[in-house]
Amino acid sequence: MAESTPVADPATTVPSDEEIARAEKFSHETFVHAGEDPAEALAAGSARRRALDWALYELNEGRKVPSEKWRRKWSLLLGLERVLSEDEPKLADGTTLNPHQVDALSGTLAALLTEAQKGTETVDEQHASEIAPVLAVEEELVLEDDPELADIEDLEELDEDEPEPEPTDEEIDLEAAAAAADEEQLEEQAEDPNAHKRFWFEHATGAGKTVAAMGFVDASRTGGVLILTHRRNLVDQFNDELKTRGYSKRISRPLLEGEADKANGPVTVETYQWFVRNAGKISSAYTVVICDEAHTALGEKTAAAIREWTGPVFIGMTATGALIARHVTDLFPTQTSRFDLAQAARRGVIAPLRCVRIPPGPGVRTIAKVPLRRGEVDVEFDQELLAELLDQLPFNLAIADLYKTRFGGVPGVVYAAGVRHAYNVAEAFRDVGLKAMAVSGETPKRELAKILADYEKGKIDVLVNAQLLAEGWNSPRATVCMHLAPTASKRIYQQRVGRVTRRQPGKEAGIVVDFVHPATKHDDPAITLHSLLDRDVYRGGAIVVGPVRRGRGRRVRVERRVVPVTADEDRRIEVFERELWRIAVEHLDYGEQVQWAALAGARVAPSGWRRARAMLHFDREGALKRAFLLTAVQRNKNPQLRIRALQEIAASRDPEAFSLAIDEIGAWPREDRREGTKVMLQALAEKRIGRRDQANQWIWQLASYTSELHEEYAVQRWPETKRLLGLLVNSSGQAHARNARRLVHASRTQDRRLSAAILAAARAHTPEAEEVLRGARTRLARKPGALSRELLRNFPKRGRRGKRKRGGKKGAGEAQAAATNTEAVAATAVAEGADGSENGDGPQQPRSKRSRSRNRRSRAKRAAEAAAAAEGGEATVETAPAEELPPSVKRSRRPRAKAKVETDAVAETTEDTPAEKPTPARKPRTRKPAAPKTATDGDAPAAKKKPATRSRAKKKPVDDEAAVAAVAAAADLLHGARSDAPSGADEQDAA
Repeated sequence: MAESTPVADPATTVPSDEEIARAEKFSHETFVHAGEDPAEALAAGSARRRALDWALYELNEGRKVPSEKWRRKWSLLLGLERVLSEDEPKLADGTTLNPHQVDALSGTLAALLTEAQKGTETVDEQHASEIAPVLAVEEELVLEDDPELADIEDLEELDEDEPEPEPTDEEIDLEAAAAAADEEQLEEQAEDPNAHKRFWFEHATGAGKTVAAMGFVDASRTGGVLILTHRRNLVDQFNDELKTRGYSKRISRPLLEGEADKANGPVTVETYQWFVRNAGKISSAYTVVICDEAHTALGEKTAAAIREWTGPVFIGMTATGALIARHVTDLFPTQTSRFDLAQAARRGVIAPLRCVRIPPGPGVRTIAKVPLRRGEVDVEFDQELLAELLDQLPFNLAIADLYKTRFGGVPGVVYAAGVRHAYNVAEAFRDVGLKAMAVSGETPKRELAKILADYEKGKIDVLVNAQLLAEGWNSPRATVCMHLAPTASKRIYQQRVGRVTRRQPGKEAGIVVDFVHPATKHDDPAITLHSLLDRDVYRGGAIVVGPVRRGRGRRVRVERRVVPVTADEDRRIEVFERELWRIAVEHLDYGEQVQWAALAGARVAPSGWRRARAMLHFDREGALKRAFLLTAVQRNKNPQLRIRALQEIAASRDPEAFSLAIDEIGAWPREDRREGTKVMLQALAEKRIGRRDQANQWIWQLASYTSELHEEYAVQRWPETKRLLGLLVNSSGQAHARNARRLVHASRTQDRRLSAAILAAARAHTPEAEEVLRGARTRLARKPGALSRELLRNFPKRGRRGKRKRGGKKGAGEAQAAATNTEAVAATAVAEGADGSENGDGPQQPRSKRSRSRNRRSRAKRAAEAAAAAEGGEATVETAPAEELPPSVKRSRRPRAKAKVETDAVAETTEDTPAEKPTPARKPRTRKPAAPKTATDGDAPAAKKKPATRSRAKKKPVDDEAAVAAVAAAADLLHGARSDAPSGADEQDAA
């Protein structure tokens, strides 16, 4: 180890308070902060202790101010510790630093401390190191100082006139190999030895990078600070900021080499052009160099000048460090803080951002064909071709009218494609009544300053420019950022957006207008706000980044539906899963539209059916609706929706969709399969769908799904069907084919309905039998509509529940029921008297034993009920006057004469019939029988009914005295109830 100096020997002991006070007065910095223990703060080997020892060493040498070496080494480090030691770090004017600004200072301090801890040299060795000057860029070598090099130069001058021999192929190969070896050796060498002293931090535009720079100025009290920026107007802005923050006394003119050394911390603001022009002549009094918009320092000459100056600490600050092709880390390796646009908006440091996408017109859709040009920093569209494409009078007028309609007098900034385009757009804005002005690099400085001042005062609402106001111009009043000329550079885009991110009272959010299609993905060359922030969905007018504040001066209308814009397939699938019913389907690609329709059909609920159909309103050809309906039939879990989808498929009369739907019905449960088959058969019965052969195939396929219904009907109608179907099922080979032909032959003798039911219930196991059944079915299906109707008749009908009438008293209801029963019994008696025989009382044909027993039981039951009803209501009806009769008797719609004739007919029939063989009672029909006609010529009673046309035997009279007595009692009761007719009518009825 090197020998320690006399000052370094007592390093293990804590310096006295007097020594610490002398060092603090000498360096204008604090070595022990409030609340710290000197033993811990000045521990041996710590950075602060080493700075203290070096300051004491220079004091012992008799220095009045710290040397340039000490200032470059320790001034910024100690100053940052001092600033950050406070609970709330503040500037000279009392401005409190925000957390992200404190992060930039603390990150730089941590990097400096890490580098300081690596040093192991003693104070003498540190003091002996030389200060590295600023070297000129592309500096030429001076050969006169070296005699050997001068001789070589003379020899080269003498040999200029002599022709050089052409190198051989071997020499060329050797030279190429030597050049490659030299390149490898150069790559292995350290090209950037001062990289550990260059840092950078990224803060969003409007987040206060300038205030963070003032924090570094406050930290460096003795060391000079050089602030570099890329435009002259920004120099004036920085100087104004220094005066505002309380550092006006430290502002200094540019210091060059050879001028008097100043240890009072001078601050100079200059441009990068001045820095490159004066490289090698800048004073070493500057210990800190702050590079504003560090991405603009990546040019070859500027970067070379920065790398060559190894003395000061470089601090770069930018808002777009990671958004350019040549990254900032190439020049500034260590990043100390990051506070991007999204973080700043979420924390409320900058204004939230809304986005509106406007599709370009037909004449601007060719913008994708504009080639890209690679510049020094990033890639951009060819500006000349872009201006030629966009600078059209109709387009400019449309943009002006759009701005006036959407935003009115809201202040904003418009970025055009070139200077001439900017002036043409501004003129179009003024033509529609907007206060707009165009500015460019050609605008005189005084005029430019006046225009910007008028914009701040509200005399101008819209500023149109090409790229002048993309960087370095700050106006909290700006609210709308319109990208009339798209850009392929994320850096330029974010710089443009940064003009509307500054907060102001009454400003709800910044509005960004992108002239792209709403469904533009992130992989498109034109940058959008969503691709910049990597958002998955676009929703017109909604907040893209930042907190949502409802009801606070929103300037645009927010759309309800969203569009996926991410280019990642997995993330797009997640958007479909999450936002299925909010997606604007019309903006998707055709393939994704089909996918959405299929997914919606599988997941639609009964409450969302109409909404799902409405979302496909743009589908003129019907392909998407067909995909939606088919998927609902195939995958939807709701049976009602599956039936509804079948109905709409049938209504569309699409043969392909109809066929696919029929195939899906076969896999449904039994009840659902019956309902679906019924729907499809009904559609085939009502309208023509597809060709006749297709309809034939569909009908019999549907009939096979419900074969048990048709078999049940066929067996009930013709019992022989069961035997024939059994023979067909239980046979095989040639016998199976013979049974199939036998079944077909038997079905031909039946009517269409029974024949269709038999063929629908048949099942063939061999090709020959299948061919036999197919031929019979084809012959029967010559009229698909008629065949469908016949098969539909075999389905069970749904029962209808009658609605129970409310109101009415219990007694009135019973009286009405009794009267109704009386009328039904009387009508039955009249009908039975008419059906007794064709000529009055002729013999009847005997019926089957089963039919006779069934009719006997039913008639006995009905007679007993009628008798009970007659006995219960007889007294009441006989004694009650006509006004108090039940409504069914009192308010009869039939004429009294006809009722009298009906009563007499009942009585006459009863008298003519022998008591031993009374007329059998029949089951009353559901409808009222027609009143019998009055006899005119003394013929048989007119109430005789036409005998039934059934071919089976007539009814045989039943020997039942109770039934006859009940009929007679009912007739008498009805006759007494209606006996209030005039005497003239009675005489006429008797005649």
